[in-house]
Amino acid sequence: MTLMAFRSSNKPPKQGAHGVARVISKRGYCSRSQAEKLVREGHVILRGKPVHDPESPAYENDEILVDGVPVTASEFVYFAMNKPRGIVTTASDEKGRKTVMDLFREEFAKMYPGKPMPHIAPIGRLDAASEGLLLFTNDTAWADRVLTDATHLKIYRVQVKGKPTAAELSQMEKGFSVPPRVFGESEEFMHAERAILHSEGDRNCWLEITLSEGKNREIRRMLAHLGYEVMRLMRIQFDKYTLGDLKPGEIRRIQV
Repeated sequence: MTLMAFRSSNKPPKQGAHGVARVISKRGYCSRSQAEKLVREGHVILRGKPVHDPESPAYENDEILVDGVPVTASEFVYFAMNKPRGIVTTASDEKGRKTVMDLFREEFAKMYPGKPMPHIAPIGRLDAASEGLLLFTNDTAWADRVLTDATHLKIYRVQVKGKPTAAELSQMEKGFSVPPRVFGESEEFMHAERAILHSEGDRNCWLEITLSEGKNREIRRMLAHLGYEVMRLMRIQFDKYTLGDLKPGEIRRIQV
């Protein structure tokens, strides 16, 4: 893997400082929470001095050591996965369920035998009952842009019991307030960029729904509010990246 060292300058720039834990994470060394723990436990040297506050200002060109070893910027990598149903989108699970990171490690080892896996994380999440396209990267800046920019649309195929009317699909596009998931929370306004009928059978149908946001269980909650039960929910596209012929559980490297 190509590595590019970050060297400290004699006079750090006055602009662009971030917390040292965030800089460590952005270089792909570990997650931000892991970096915060390393800093608090005294493993980190910043510009030649020990630091214990994860928010200690650090710059992109600063030399940072963890246990005496320079923290360098890893080569950025990007992957797509076809997440199966029943797999949770977390690094670990207190209930012992299999996670997307467990699955990613297995698939990475098959693709690159003997090669250490980069510190990588999923972009956003799909709930355990959902399936389909999930992106992974160690490029946190790119991940933030993809998640926060509303132009990066997400497209889903959704199987529901019954058949929503054209008026109901139009209502999803206009948007409406959805009851809170937990008592005491506020209603949330939700809408789809596009909601169309894809195919239909005698008792159920498939919808194609496009979202620009990523609110928790947004599609399920909107359809439940209209009186429809979701049977399957599959993400088939995220921005320009498509599920393609990836089989459930498989990963492939993508270019950005």
